[in-house]
Amino acid sequence: MQIRLSGVVYDSIVDGPGLRAAIFTQGCPHACPGCHNPLTHDPAGGYLEDTDSILAALDKNPLARGITLTGGEPFEQPAACLALARGAHALGKDVWAFSGYTLERLRAKNDPDTAALLEELDVLVDGPFILKERSLDLDFRGSKNQRVLDMRKTGGGVPVLWQDPWKLSF
Repeated sequence: MQIRLSGVVYDSIVDGPGLRAAIFTQGCPHACPGCHNPLTHDPAGGYLEDTDSILAALDKNPLARGITLTGGEPFEQPAACLALARGAHALGKDVWAFSGYTLERLRAKNDPDTAALLEELDVLVDGPFILKERSLDLDFRGSKNQRVLDMRKTGGGVPVLWQDPWKLSF
């Protein structure tokens, strides 16, 4: 399946825990002021790539813990991102996604591909980036309004925040 991308970084350590393939989708309707990926906004920009070639490259890296669907806005291409998420899980990798939409807004779309992608995610970082709420002290998010959701615990119910099992709290 084809997906429009801005790029792929196969050795990211900042887009989720562990070594990951960060897949930067192209196209974003949010255009958040202060966005750190403004070149991903144009839906006609970037390039087309086959999801199978991305998964084949992922499979060659035994150190990769998972993939992160980011952007741009991954939920503007839910079918292609679903193919990547299912393929990553088949390889034993976890799947994170960043979205400028909230989980509630994504659910309200009533789109089968969006719903299936939400079901396939391990973690969703949701909500728009808000410049006045920006903080460099946050793990895996840019502004305080954004949530890091454990989608395995959330399911179809109330959102549950993800807890980093490697982070010690005293």
